[in-house]
Order: sequence, then structure tokens, then C-alpha cells
Amino acid sequence: MDEKKNEDYIVQMPDGGRTRDERDAFMANSTGSRRIRGQNELGQSFSKLDNSPPLSVLAYCLSSISMTVVNKYVVSGTFWNLNFFYLAIQAIVCIAAISACKSLGLIRNLAPFDSDKARKWFPISILLVGMIYTSTKALQFLSVPVYTIFKNLTIIVIAYGEVLWFGGNVTPLALLSFGLMVLSSVVAAWADIQSAIAGDLGHSNSSAAMSTLNSGYAWMGMNVFCTASYVLGMRKVIKKMNFKDWDTMYYNNLLTIPVLFVCSILVEDWSGTNFSKNFPMESRNRIIIGMIYSGLAAIFISYCSAWCIRVTSSTTYSMVGALNKLPIAISGLVFFSAPVTFGSVSAIFIGFVSGIIYAWARVRQSSGLKDSLPISRAPISASSQSNRDAANS
Repeated sequence: MDEKKNEDYIVQMPDGGRTRDERDAFMANSTGSRRIRGQNELGQSFSKLDNSPPLSVLAYCLSSISMTVVNKYVVSGTFWNLNFFYLAIQAIVCIAAISACKSLGLIRNLAPFDSDKARKWFPISILLVGMIYTSTKALQFLSVPVYTIFKNLTIIVIAYGEVLWFGGNVTPLALLSFGLMVLSSVVAAWADIQSAIAGDLGHSNSSAAMSTLNSGYAWMGMNVFCTASYVLGMRKVIKKMNFKDWDTMYYNNLLTIPVLFVCSILVEDWSGTNFSKNFPMESRNRIIIGMIYSGLAAIFISYCSAWCIRVTSSTTYSMVGALNKLPIAISGLVFFSAPVTFGSVSAIFIGFVSGIIYAWARVRQSSGLKDSLPISRAPISASSQSNRDAANS
């Protein structure tokens, strides 16, 4: 008994007549089923995220806020004077990212380059150069809250441009919002001037602070009209182009690259000394990263705008665009230490309310047109809509 082996206690289970190959095939099928089940669950999770309205709204808000903050950071250097160069790099990064996404199959509705379309779209790209250049110059001299508030004035110019050239109309509710927009701009300018006199804008000399503000207001005024010209011109031309979602962004960035580089070479200093002043050693890497991110952020905003429209509605998107101006203005107070005064806070609040009223006026106007006019309007792509809204935000 002591010499009895352990195998006395092994119980032999029948294998059901299966061969080794059959057992291997059974195990492989079981593993494959688990893998497919896991992939399906992962796909369902991504689908839930992709169709989540709160997530799309959050993504749109974060992308637009980050774009404004990064732009302000890049152009806020003491000796910064390379705005054309910055915008050219921004466009190159955007084109490179779009081309990479197309090669990877992430973007499927981008048509091949058409020289005839490029020739017709080139004047719009020139207007875009004027818009983005004056925008960065205004942001360079003004605080983010004041810049955001004055951007509302663009809505007024565009609205009356549509009345003149496209047979639009201004409702009483929209007129009320325009009055509040003008009021918020006046209050913001008054608060800015008081801060400049008090020396709260970083200048010990009040005359130097006032000179900076005057430059900012001048660039902001030019930006309002350049933006309105771009939006109205794009509306007139885009119906003839039959652009898809990504075509507008692709042609805009591609056609502006040579214009921006030529302008930079002609009017900006490309000497090593000037580049050293614009890219100081202690912040060089952060500025370069910011320049690259700003090019990518343009794509993020376009994608998130289309995403928000797709999973919510145009009404929700309009309201989000109006509400989004409040966190953008607050980001200027947080990240760039803009003066927090009764006047500045009041201007932000009035501008915020005016944006909501205007968005609601547009929603009511659109609903009235749908109910009263038995005609169909030409659909506008999500990216084109987002470009227009981005110009007004």
C-alpha cells in the first residue's frame, strides 16, 4: 500500500470522442466569440460617446476657449511682431493635419484639389487673411474679455449686410440684442479706459496704456468689417462651389499660405535678432507648441461644431455659441490677469445676455420661416456653418 502510486486517484474523464483538432477548433471559436463580444461592447461604448450631446457641447466649448487662450498667449510677447508668420504656420499645420487624416481614412468627403475652384475661391481667402490678421492684432492689444465683447459688433454688421444684399430682415428682438451689444461694448471701453488711467493694465505710464488701447480699438474696428466682408462674401460664393464639410477649411488654409508668407516677408523682420526677440529662450518651446496647437484647434473647432450640430440641433448649437462667450471672457480674467472691475464684469454680463437674446431671435426667426414659407433653403455644410459662427464668436 505504501508503494501505491498517485495515479490510483486520477479519474479519467471521457473526451466525448473529440479529436485533438476538434478540441483546438472549439477553443479557437470560444476565444473568437469572446473577442467579438468585447469589440462589440467597445464599439457600443464609442457609439454612446459619439452620440452624447453633453460631450459634444463640452468639446465645442473647450476647443473654442483653448483656441482664443492660445492665440492670446502667442501674440502677447513683449516684442511680438510676427503675426503673418504665425498665421502661415497655423495654416500649414492645419493643411498637414487634414492631409494626414485623409490618408488615414478619417476624412472621406474631401474632394481632390480643383484649380478652377481654387481660382474662384481665392478672393474669399484674401478676405480671410484680412479677418484673421486683424483679429490677432486686436487680440494682441486688447484683453480677452474686451475682445470677446467687441466681437459681438460683427453680428450687427453682418445682419445689416444680409438685409442689403440677401433680402434679410431684422426683428425687434434682434434689434434689442444689437442695442445691448453696443451698450456692452461702450461699458467695456469705459472700464478699460478707467483701468488704463489707474495703471491696472501693466503700464506705469497711463498715456502708453491709452496708446495700446487705441491701437487695439482701431484693429478691432477693422476686424469687424473684415469679418463681415468675409462672411458675406463666403455666403455669396459658397452656394456656387458645392463644397463638402472639409472643403471650405482645406481651400481656405491652402490658398492663404502663400499670401501669408509673402506678406510676412514683405512687412515683417526675418532677421535672427528679431526671431530671438519673438521667441525668447525661456518661453520658446511653449510658443512653438502653442503655434502648432492653434493650427490643430481650427480642425477641432470645425469637427466639434459639426458634431454638436449632428447630435443636438441647430437651436442648441446657436445657444451654445451664445453661452460660450461667457467662459471665453472669464478665461481672460483667469489666465491673463485682466482687471476685474465692476465695469468689466458688467460689460461681460451685458454681452452675455445680448448673445442669448440674439440666438433666441435667430431661432424664432428660423421657426417662423419654416412655418410660413413653403420653400426650401440650400443646405449649408456643418463646417461652413461653424466657420461663420466662429467668425462671430
